[in-house]
Amino acid sequence: MVIDDKIIDKIAKLSSLQIDENEKESLKAELGDIVNFVEVLNDVDVSHVDATFTTIAGGTPYREDIPAQKENFSKEILANAPKSEDGYFIVPKIIE
Repeated sequence: MVIDDKIIDKIAKLSSLQIDENEKESLKAELGDIVNFVEVLNDVDVSHVDATFTTIAGGTPYREDIPAQKENFSKEILANAPKSEDGYFIVPKIIE
């Protein structure tokens, strides 16, 4: 897969990052190296490897699901948000 300016622009838009024109070439090279490495993993023969396993003896431990309501919990969370309105997060539109 070739990383070109179109892909870099799309990544910048989706991540809400401003990528300097001077940094685009080095970013394309770095992302290209990452994609090439991941593509090499497709060639690894894992047919002899057993399925995934867990390190927890007896499986996943469960806990009782007890709902709790804190009075100002949502207000505390929204106070840390860059933008909020009427109890909701305001995020940039990413789907055209």
